[in-house]
Amino acid sequence: MAGRGDPPEGTPDGLPGGEDEYRSVVFDEAFVRAAHLQEFSARERMGEHAEAVRSRPSSWQGRSGSRQALMLVLLILLAFGTAIYLGVRNPYQPPVDQRAEPLRTTVVPLAPQGTVAGGVPDRLFDHSPVAEYRTGAAGINLPVAGRTTHFAEGQVVTALSIAKDYLVASSLEPDVLSGVTVRPARLLLDPDQLEQFDRSVEAPADDGRHALAGWLVRFDPRQVVLADPGTRVQGTLRFEETSPDTLDVTADHTYTYALRPAAQGAGPVAQASLFTVHREVHFRFDREDLRMHRAELVTSTVEAGPQACGADTTGSLKPLLAGARAPEAGGGPAVTDPYATGRPATPSLCGALAPSAQPSL
Repeated sequence: MAGRGDPPEGTPDGLPGGEDEYRSVVFDEAFVRAAHLQEFSARERMGEHAEAVRSRPSSWQGRSGSRQALMLVLLILLAFGTAIYLGVRNPYQPPVDQRAEPLRTTVVPLAPQGTVAGGVPDRLFDHSPVAEYRTGAAGINLPVAGRTTHFAEGQVVTALSIAKDYLVASSLEPDVLSGVTVRPARLLLDPDQLEQFDRSVEAPADDGRHALAGWLVRFDPRQVVLADPGTRVQGTLRFEETSPDTLDVTADHTYTYALRPAAQGAGPVAQASLFTVHREVHFRFDREDLRMHRAELVTSTVEAGPQACGADTTGSLKPLLAGARAPEAGGGPAVTDPYATGRPATPSLCGALAPSAQPSL
């Protein structure tokens, strides 16, 4: 008797029969889930402009999306880490303002060994070691600048230029020389040194910290005046990187002034005489100093004459003028030539002005 699901006559001959015949084409659940297309239901197909099938996301697309999200997170983390690394290693970080140390000063008077020579300024200049010196700021030449390990060439040029500006303001500015003002030099100082500078102006002292002559050249206008505005200058500027954050400049220059007595009265104009100042100034610059166009003075050594050894030179310098002699001949154990730059400064409290430093009339 035929089974309940079979035709009454049984399965037709020549036709595949039984479930086993279709087993090879039956789609399992995994195959169905992996299909790219999914047929809409009959209700969904009844809608206007309804399509028969729709695309369905495949499992590999889901996995690919997860991988892309993971890669995006890794790229963000990598970029963040790189930014932190470059922030730490970048040589052009924001400037670090380091506190300036107090200036250390040394002022050495140079006493003449005879009578101070006098005459007309031009003739004095022509018959002295300054005959070939340049006049004023033209005598302060900047060296060829190059980059250092941590400072660019432009920063080195800036440091040298600031040093020159300070030398001009403190050694050549007429109003500074005559005691009218100190402002041109003061404006170029690191703020940390302003209190020391102001005290040196108001109450100079021979204590290695507050000698005004260590900061600038000043003459007492009641005693002497410039006989010629054309001060003769010659010397050198050298630069050196002393740390990754500091650049040092050393200025070693000789300045020769033509002076005469301030009080002339009704008589003829007095003869002029030469006064020589050898200044060695050690500057230090950090990056903030370069940005703000200011200087820190580390040390300043001044040898100046002709002066008497007992003269108080902590404030204004006290030149001996034409025809004068020093109370103490020689003035010190060693003869000092202020025109010989590039040598150690005189360590004594007073030196003897070399005869060759005076005009040969």
